[in-house]
Amino acid sequence: MELNGIIKTAIIIIALLIFVPLIVSRFLATVEAGTIRLVSWFGGTTRIYKGPGKSIEIPLVTTATTIPSKAINIDLDIADQTADLDRNGMPKPIKVRVLASAIVSVGDSHEMITTAANKFFSKPNDEQTATLSDLLTSTGRRAINLLNHDELFSARNAAPANIDAMGAGTEVARAMASTSAEEDDRLAIIIKSACSRELQDLGLVFNSLNIKEVQSEVAEARRRQSAVEAKANADIVAADQERRAREAQLTAEQAINDKQRDLEQRRAQNAAVVAEAEARRQEALAVQREAELKATQLAQANADAARVRVAAEANADAEAVKIRALGAAQADAIRAVNDAIREGGSAYLSLKQLELLPQITPSIAQALAQAKLVNINSGSGAEGRGAAGGATDQITGVIQTLLATQLVNTQLRGTLDTNGTAPTNGHAPAPEPVAAGFDLGNGGSGNIPPRRK
Repeated sequence: MELNGIIKTAIIIIALLIFVPLIVSRFLATVEAGTIRLVSWFGGTTRIYKGPGKSIEIPLVTTATTIPSKAINIDLDIADQTADLDRNGMPKPIKVRVLASAIVSVGDSHEMITTAANKFFSKPNDEQTATLSDLLTSTGRRAINLLNHDELFSARNAAPANIDAMGAGTEVARAMASTSAEEDDRLAIIIKSACSRELQDLGLVFNSLNIKEVQSEVAEARRRQSAVEAKANADIVAADQERRAREAQLTAEQAINDKQRDLEQRRAQNAAVVAEAEARRQEALAVQREAELKATQLAQANADAARVRVAAEANADAEAVKIRALGAAQADAIRAVNDAIREGGSAYLSLKQLELLPQITPSIAQALAQAKLVNINSGSGAEGRGAAGGATDQITGVIQTLLATQLVNTQLRGTLDTNGTAPTNGHAPAPEPVAAGFDLGNGGSGNIPPRRK
């Protein structure tokens, strides 16, 4: 028994879960966006629901219908004559054809929504379009008969282009429709004023009129004239643009040429500067080479001068040494001769005269031929001797000098050999004859003058 009760309870719950949503969906109907739901209750009361949303409906008690709330766009092709006059004030109508599009929508009040649902949307779609087209076209022809051609030709399209997408049932659409009606051209104003009552009888309102084109002979002529003027203006603009482009091109080419010329000038200047710098470098190199050559020559000259100076100093030192040695030897020889004469007396001198007489006779004769003998008597030893005695004394002095010379040569040769210096040509140079004072055996004194060259 308990199991049966559980099964029954489960079946009841499942049935409720299935049927309750179905029942609720029957009471709540969905109202799509852009639609209006009219629900009529028992007793004649009608409730209006605008989508998107839900509408409360009870089956068998209420009836419902849906109408669109979007704006309706009707294309119009209106052909008639304008109310133009000639210069004399006589009628001169112009045939025109106006291509336009009108936008209408359902009114906002409940009465207009109900009227539109009963009188307009109850008709088929073709009949709805034809009704609006006839109504707006007839109204448009009446408006054209009240306007002249220039008013139609200068008509403006003041209606908002997106009013169809926004929907005329919204507050924004209503505000824009009102503003567009105030700012629209005279044709739209006349059409709206003329057809407002007729549209209101259908539950609709006039939103805007968009004039696409006005066709007429005058309009065509004006259009051709405008096209010609536009083309002329375009040609002028194109020519002006081409001129400006050409000027810009010429300016750019001139700038390029100027820059190229400046570049060439700078290159030439740089080449000149480089050439000048190269010339200066060559001059500097030449000066440097000349300075190096002069320095080399100067150094060589200094070296040669130093070498010559060293050689001269060496020769001078050698000559000085030789002269000192010669002078010392001469002094020693003279002392030796004087000592020998002093010790040997006239006998030694006479013996040496006999030994040297064959050798010195030619020299004495030559010396006597070239020299002048001057006899200067000073002292008693020379008194009474005369020229012969003076000559004898001179010869004796010469012999004495030759003896001294031989001794000097011998001593100098020995000195040079001892010092390791070889004499010139294997012989020591003969010294100049020098005057030497000596004592003759008879107590007299004599002077031997130096030999003159």
